[in-house]
Amino acid sequence: MTVLTHHRVADTAPALKRLIEEAGKAGVTLRFDEEETRKHGLTAAPGVEVDAELSTAVELCVVLGGDGTILRALRCYAGTGVPVFAVNFGEIGFLATVEPEELGSGIARALSGDFELLRLPAIVVGTSGSEARAINDVAIHRKAGERVAELALTLDGEDVGSVRCDGLVVATPAGSTGYNLANGGPVMAWGVEGFVVSFIAPHSLTARTLVVAPSGVLEIHNRSREALDVSVDGRPLWEIPAAGTVMARFEDEVGTIAQLPGSSFYRRLREKFGRLAR
Repeated sequence: MTVLTHHRVADTAPALKRLIEEAGKAGVTLRFDEEETRKHGLTAAPGVEVDAELSTAVELCVVLGGDGTILRALRCYAGTGVPVFAVNFGEIGFLATVEPEELGSGIARALSGDFELLRLPAIVVGTSGSEARAINDVAIHRKAGERVAELALTLDGEDVGSVRCDGLVVATPAGSTGYNLANGGPVMAWGVEGFVVSFIAPHSLTARTLVVAPSGVLEIHNRSREALDVSVDGRPLWEIPAAGTVMARFEDEVGTIAQLPGSSFYRRLREKFGRLAR
């Protein structure tokens, strides 16, 4: 099993110690890359491999962290079928399998394979010569201190319109509860195919959120005078120059997440964000 943790070592150290102990009892080998080895001061031991290269020849990736670390794990194992089993040590942990208070039973489930698999789609975003996958979302936004952006959208070669705004977000169903939701965009249940486009601070009374069919190919044209920043799952990645274009499309079943038997999207939604109405 691969193990990934977030940057707050003190938060995860006790859980990591317990995971190593329980894995040793179960005869399961845990693999730690160079960053994890250094971060936790680990040394090689029976059942503990240190400075290990990331390998797809593992049965599971265990994450001790929040949604950012979970997304990193999902991107690392995109398209491989290796599931990500996550213990939430973040703020919301919408993608997490279990909460910290469930650590004992969570580790037991992870080591015994007592979980269900959920396949998550991605947004494939590309500029000239480069592509990346976003499990949650792609954000395009103006640089700090620069003037309002102007973005023109084309879908399957058809002009959709042009909006003056601070930027936009292209989100998967899994990512629709993040930046998209903060923009006033719709929540898309897991299992829905397609993606959503919402605008960041649109300077218009008519700019509307758009849900795109899974076969749709979206082109985002920068009609601004300045370059715009592009972030994938919260990580700065590229710039779109003035008059540049970014393309985005839906790709199904890219990431694999472990969830407890009987879990549902609507239960997660209620537990993380509260009831829709009171």
